[in-house]
Amino acid sequence: MAIGIFDSGLGGLTVLEGVEARLPDLPLVYYGDNAHAPYGVRDAEDIYNLTREHVYKLWEKGCDLVVLACNTAAAASLRRIQEEGVPDGKRVLGVFVPMIEALTERHWGDNSPPREVEVKHVALFATPATVSSRAFQRELAFRAIGVDVEAQACGGIVDAIEEGDMILAEALVRSHVEALKRKMPNPEAAILGCTHYPLVKAAFEEALGPDVKVYSQADLVAESLADYLTRHPNMHGEATKSAFLTTGDARRVSDRATQFLRRQITFEAA
Repeated sequence: MAIGIFDSGLGGLTVLEGVEARLPDLPLVYYGDNAHAPYGVRDAEDIYNLTREHVYKLWEKGCDLVVLACNTAAAASLRRIQEEGVPDGKRVLGVFVPMIEALTERHWGDNSPPREVEVKHVALFATPATVSSRAFQRELAFRAIGVDVEAQACGGIVDAIEEGDMILAEALVRSHVEALKRKMPNPEAAILGCTHYPLVKAAFEEALGPDVKVYSQADLVAESLADYLTRHPNMHGEATKSAFLTTGDARRVSDRATQFLRRQITFEAA
């Protein structure tokens, strides 16, 4: 197997779709920990333990490169997994990295001092766990100065999407945007800091208004991954077909995934 895409549930399918569009010949192994979703309401240690367990399972299955297509998992676990040391020939990347690269217009490996960037007022919509980790603000501060980030913990949206209740999900989006605007009336940009949120991107855009640029991760991650694989061709692996794995009920997860992507998706037990 080649490139692994890990998510706590179904949100990472938005990343998978973006990668498929950018790299149509690249075999992908999608792994959803649906049995333990959502991660956004768990504590940091629990998220780290679950994420690490499943990243190692993907490595054991032959996925040399694993993308954490879950902001909550990346925020709580990425730096810690990397710092503890990964097996030789293996890599793990986080989904929020390309977002920060886009905002700051600099590559992740650029270690020059922080500098001013064009956008000064940023709204961050994310799960409670991602917001409490402050990982996004911390990484942004390493690279940019003078940026005001107002974070809104968006409880309930992931649950509604996982249950297929898009009417509730869109109502929750409007509520959370109203709450954010009470704290930051005029954001210039909005970060959808959860890979489930592109499924309700239109609701965010409508609630925020036409003057707010909404950054969604799927396309940014796909472009970043394409660049990474160009620089590290040995990480492609030798797989010839993709797979969908889940820790949850494979039939139920397949039905939900098919509904989201509007094409037949068949999951197997992880």
